Amino acid sequence: MEIGSFEIRKVDKDTELAERLLDFVENFSWEEVKEHTVMMIKNWRFTDWETMFAAIADGTIVGMASFMKTDYYPLPEIYPWISTIFVSEEYRGHRISQRLIDFANDYAKVCGFDVTYIPSEHVGLYEKFGYSYVKDIVNYGNGADRLYFKRI
Repeated sequence: MEIGSFEIRKVDKDTELAERLLDFVENFSWEEVKEHTVMMIKNWRFTDWETMFAAIADGTIVGMASFMKTDYYPLPEIYPWISTIFVSEEYRGHRISQRLIDFANDYAKVCGFDVTYIPSEHVGLYEKFGYSYVKDIVNYGNGADRLYFKRI
């Protein structure tokens, strides 16, 4: 699929973009995080600098990421998290995930952070974006993921 105009935007509470993002999440294929992410957006469970980012191609949301103090892990000393990184299947292969992560890292710098963390089950993906594997972590559902770290 060819992408024309493309941008990443910060999503703010009670905006038209937040409503569009909610619709995107309600209809995307990542079933494991859908219900939780829908509730986070509906109830806007973001405080201070926490937020969501939307990837928009030709006026349509095609991807997203969150930027949060805590994630689905009992690790309160580790933050900020770049998480819930998702790109619609038909838009994959266009480096949209990388653009979302770069945008989140730029935002993190503005917020005064010099590191970010990404949790994932993937091996070899986030290393391409300058992240280093730290250790395996266990989430609240007793699933294991990998913790990645990047100095920004």
